Amino acid sequence: MASLEVQESARGEAPGGDVKLVKSAERTIAILELVAAAPQPLTTAEIFKLTGYPRSSLHWLLLTLLELNWIEQTPEGAYRIGTHALLCGTAYLDRDPVMGHVPGVLEKVRNATTFTTHYARLDRSDVIYLATRQAVDRRRLSSRVGRKLPAQVTALGKAILSEYTDEEVRQRIGTGPYAPLTPNTVADFAALQAELAEFRKTGHSVEWEQNTVGLCCVSVVVPYRIPGTDAISCSMPVELATDDVIEKTVETLHSAAGELARTLRAAGIR
Repeated sequence: MASLEVQESARGEAPGGDVKLVKSAERTIAILELVAAAPQPLTTAEIFKLTGYPRSSLHWLLLTLLELNWIEQTPEGAYRIGTHALLCGTAYLDRDPVMGHVPGVLEKVRNATTFTTHYARLDRSDVIYLATRQAVDRRRLSSRVGRKLPAQVTALGKAILSEYTDEEVRQRIGTGPYAPLTPNTVADFAALQAELAEFRKTGHSVEWEQNTVGLCCVSVVVPYRIPGTDAISCSMPVELATDDVIEKTVETLHSAAGELARTLRAAGIR
């Protein structure tokens, strides 16, 4: 993982380019995101190595986050995400006007296909998983709600990116080479361009083992915004992903996405 100190100095200004970011606030959020994304609790030394922040500043930021329950400390002294982060994440899902309409649609898709169904939203260069309905055989997959993955490695992200021009996609995710999650991860922008061109023709995206070995995923955009920001997908074991199964799954996804989009537009949600 690259040092956050480099990332921080590279950003410098807010996305609009006219407002300076408050360094202490930016560092606090970066620490939270780092701890949340880590597969195991992080020690102070590990956080220092990954961020490059001054030790004195890092000490007080960690102490503040700990005191306010945004992070927790293990008996060994390492840090993991705390309960207040969960409260904020849950509040987002509870208050987003779209999400109240999503669960029923996902259940219909899951029941029709028997596969795990995801709902996700584009967040700059990533997609964030907002809802999941598990496969009928729950042993196959685990929920990804609240997780974030690079858009170019997921069918959900590729479906949404295909709504944008190549130049807009390049500005969002860069030209690569992209960090591989599996041996099949799309390597660079040229390879991604070729995929997106195909997805624009077919109206759906397909991803084969690019973020999880053994899984195929198909996805379509929910067309209630232009360009799209949200997508629905089905994940399935690769041995079940025949042409016929993919075709039927795509039909189900298009029907569900269209139904959801009509519902959202009727409710005045854009």
